[in-house]
Amino acid sequence: MSKKKKFPRESFVSMTELVLPNDTNTLNNLMGGRLMHWMDIVSAISAQKHSNRIVVTASVDNISFKHPIQLGNVVTLKAKVTRAFNSSMEVRIDVEAEDVPSSKRTESNSAYFTFVAVDQSGRPIDVPEIEPETEEEKSLYDGALRRRQLRLILANRMNPQDAKELKSIFDIKETQN
Repeated sequence: MSKKKKFPRESFVSMTELVLPNDTNTLNNLMGGRLMHWMDIVSAISAQKHSNRIVVTASVDNISFKHPIQLGNVVTLKAKVTRAFNSSMEVRIDVEAEDVPSSKRTESNSAYFTFVAVDQSGRPIDVPEIEPETEEEKSLYDGALRRRQLRLILANRMNPQDAKELKSIFDIKETQN
C-alpha cells in the first residue's frame, strides 16, 4: 500500500509578528532567541498541517543572521514542508523584516528545521510523502536528502562513508580495500 501524498502548498504557513521593546537587545535589535522561538512555532505548525499529527522538533540547521531586525519592524515568517521521510519532515523557514513607514523589506534569515510526527504515546508515526510541484519545490526536495545525511552525520547517527548523496556532490569515488 502506497503512502498518501501531499503538496508543499498544503503545509504553507505565514506568521507575522511586531518587534516590541521586550523582544529586543540593548541595541534595539530583535534578540536571536526570540526569532528562533518564532521560527520553531511557524515550522511546527507547518509540520502539523502536513502530518495531521503532534510533532516534536528533532533538529535545527544553522541559523545565520544576514541583517538585524529592528525595534518596530514587522517580521513575516513563511514555512512549508520540503520533504517527508518516514516519520520526519524537513521544513524551510524564510524570514523577512519590514520597516512599514519606509516600505523597506529585508530578507533576514532562512533555515531548515526537522520535525518528527508522534502518536499519542510519543512514538514516531509515518507521515505522508511530499510531491513537489514547482521548480523551486523540486530543487528543495532534491537537496533535502543531502541536508538530511549531513544532519545525521553531525549527530553521529550516520557514518560519513554511507552518505551516498553527499559523496555525489563532491564526486568522491568509492575505494576498494
